[in-house]
Amino acid sequence: MTQTHAAATRELPSTWNPADVEAELYERWVAAEYFTADPNSDKPPFSIVIPPPNVTGSLHIGHAFEHTLMDILTRRRRMQGYEALWLPGMDHASIAVQALVEKQLREEGIDHRELGREKFLERVWGWKEKHGGAILSQMRRLGDSVDWSRERFTMDDGLSRAVQTIFKNLYDDGLIYRAERLVNWSPEMRTAISDIEVEHKEVEGELVSMRYGDGDDAIVVATTRVETMLGDTAIAVHPNDERYRHMVGTEVELPLTGRKIPVVPDEHVDPEFGTGAVKVTPAHDPNDFEIGKRHDLPMLTIMDEQGRIAHTGTRFDGMDRFEARVAVREALREQDRIVAEKRPYVHSVGHSSRSKEPIEPRLSLQWFVKVGPLAQAAGDAVRDGRVAVHPPEMAKRYFDWVDNLHDWAISRQLWWGHRIPIWYGPNGEVVCVGPDEEPPSGDGWRQDEDVLDTWFSSGLWPFSTMGWPEQTPELEKFYPTSVLVTGYDILFFWVVRMMMMGLYAMKDRDPAEAIPFKTIALHGMVRDAHGKKMSKSAGNTVDPLEWMDTYGTDALRFTLARGANPGTDSPISEEWVSASRSFGTKLFNATKFALMNGARVPSEPLARESLTDADRWILDRADALVSYVDEMMEDFQFAKATEALYHFTWDEFCDWYLELSKVQFDGTEERAELTRQVLGQVLDTLLRLLHPTIPFLTETLWTALTGRESVVIADWPKATGAEADSGAADRIAATQKLITEIRRFRSDQGLKPGQKVAARLSGVEELGLAEHVPAVRSLAKVTEPEDGFTSSASIEVGLAGGNVDVELDLSGAIDVEAERKRLAKDLAAAEKELSGADKKLGNQAFLDKAPAEVVDKIKARREVAEGDIARITARLEALPQG
Repeated sequence: MTQTHAAATRELPSTWNPADVEAELYERWVAAEYFTADPNSDKPPFSIVIPPPNVTGSLHIGHAFEHTLMDILTRRRRMQGYEALWLPGMDHASIAVQALVEKQLREEGIDHRELGREKFLERVWGWKEKHGGAILSQMRRLGDSVDWSRERFTMDDGLSRAVQTIFKNLYDDGLIYRAERLVNWSPEMRTAISDIEVEHKEVEGELVSMRYGDGDDAIVVATTRVETMLGDTAIAVHPNDERYRHMVGTEVELPLTGRKIPVVPDEHVDPEFGTGAVKVTPAHDPNDFEIGKRHDLPMLTIMDEQGRIAHTGTRFDGMDRFEARVAVREALREQDRIVAEKRPYVHSVGHSSRSKEPIEPRLSLQWFVKVGPLAQAAGDAVRDGRVAVHPPEMAKRYFDWVDNLHDWAISRQLWWGHRIPIWYGPNGEVVCVGPDEEPPSGDGWRQDEDVLDTWFSSGLWPFSTMGWPEQTPELEKFYPTSVLVTGYDILFFWVVRMMMMGLYAMKDRDPAEAIPFKTIALHGMVRDAHGKKMSKSAGNTVDPLEWMDTYGTDALRFTLARGANPGTDSPISEEWVSASRSFGTKLFNATKFALMNGARVPSEPLARESLTDADRWILDRADALVSYVDEMMEDFQFAKATEALYHFTWDEFCDWYLELSKVQFDGTEERAELTRQVLGQVLDTLLRLLHPTIPFLTETLWTALTGRESVVIADWPKATGAEADSGAADRIAATQKLITEIRRFRSDQGLKPGQKVAARLSGVEELGLAEHVPAVRSLAKVTEPEDGFTSSASIEVGLAGGNVDVELDLSGAIDVEAERKRLAKDLAAAEKELSGADKKLGNQAFLDKAPAEVVDKIKARREVAEGDIARITARLEALPQG
């Protein structure tokens, strides 16, 4: 780099305006290929795959949080000399996209079923190309250092090949099968949906108790879904329930249907709940389905795909399920079979997260993955230590999921997605076709109409994105990935699936290399400032893009990182983002001050014996900061690392060392030059430590400071290894305390912050603080006393090893009468507070009734009032008498 260019880079704007630089800096980074990973590099690998956002998605605060953490990890590893791959991409989001395009077609008066599969898919791909992937540009705004050259989409050719390959392998190994099972059904979408697409909401419904049979053979059962009684095939009672022992094995008539159903004994029934008898509708309730299997009961599906009553042979056929709920209840009432009704009855009901309708448990012919052996392998990988869960206490939640998995329904009755590669022949043949095989053809052959659950393809993400099933250089270099950063809320839905699929696909590898990731780093949800879950209904959602517009990307990222404690939820507020913007401004101004005073990064290690106490202290503090940040980052303690960076920057570097450096700049040229180098070295370390969290500001400041190409590719700082100078630290601590106490006394005396007064300092030489007297006088605004100096006030500052007496001449420095009036007013307020507290604490009736915490608060207020009275009285007595 030429000297002319180096000098040009040192010029900073007058103020920090993030919007002026962020987009340009990001595109420069991408163009320079800083984020492009080389699988042929000799560097150690670090890889991380992005949880693929939906193609319909936009950047919400949860994305911003998670992406900030992933970017911090990736940028730091890149600076540490790793070949870092952060692989981006999107999920095709079967249900979300299909619902969106269906809605668009309806608005045009077109039924997608009439349009046909091929034409519909043309519309979907057209939508995807035109509107999909808005979140990718928003990721650029956030500063994500992803390798855009490797961007993937779950429906691209390579990933589609991976899906077909693993389906074929699982099928051939007997791990994929087709069967009738109970699934979550969306009547509006007319498809099965996964558990993660079901939101449970508390709703006001009704609990209806109704009588089956008559006389001695009558049994009362209760339900929140009266219409399902049309599909009852039994009544279940506990085998030890004496009330119904005589009825077990008999039949009762099912009202409205003319059918008779048996009374069966089953230990699932709680005899203490309700009447101790439950209706059994195996095709429309998960618990009933299990009872039905145990007793070989008929499983009658009484609703069609749209949630309408069907196949019952009653007058209710054709009714919508909610219409039928009312009609069946009233028909039972006419027969005098309604025993009791509770309305409203609040209970939890599953709703589709897409269509917002109540889901319907429905018996349906679906494709399933037999998860037993796959889940066993996924559990073993964590138990034997090949995969670490962080924080470790979250491993229990992982095992709760993986050890209790049911077979996974993977088929969806949709058109957008990976079509199931099964062909059916005219004579009942079933053929699974791999990616390099020709499907059977001829009369009567047809492909399965269903597509695969989106989670099937996203479960392959860590290896399909790297070219599997081909043995690519990327797969060899970057698999297994280093860490998975994800929310604990999708621990089961995504993480467990990736574990199962990765271990299965890579089963020919060494077990330690078959895992999809070495560490699962779990974070919580972003909540509002009061710790409440964000939701549109609560009106407390935030748009990270708006905050980025207002305060800059770095401010948002810094706030998110500062709240990121492993495995726990993170609150956020606009006020905190604004405070982070102030932090950035503070750092900008500090760097600008340093550059204006000629700060530069030394080319050789500084000779510590030539440095002042202040120099050695700040260098030692920077060394300690490097070690602490490293320790915290390795443990995914983003909040603790960021908090340490904040306090070092603001409290130690800006508030103290910069102020001390101003005194040193007034000394000899040699002293000033060493100060410039110390400033440069500390800023160089600090900006590199901060870069992964606030990349844009640090890039601007670091290139200005060093004249070098980019902090993105700079080395991560290392502690110098120098032994910390405890003596210098003690003397700086004493100096800080002395300055702070004088400042506090000045404030108590009503002096203006910049107003200088004469003061005599006694005892500083004895404590070894003579070197720091100029700093004390400069920062505490106290001048050397002249001949004839007479003190009018004094304080004694206790320091380690002794005291310093500070005598000040305040005559003429303050308006004594005005100060006396102000203090008298404050004293009256404090006395009133004390009197009020005494009155309450002296009232036994109040003490007997008031909660303990209220009494404690009043006692605390009394203590504060007493302290204020003592302090103000002392100040009044210290005022000059006139």
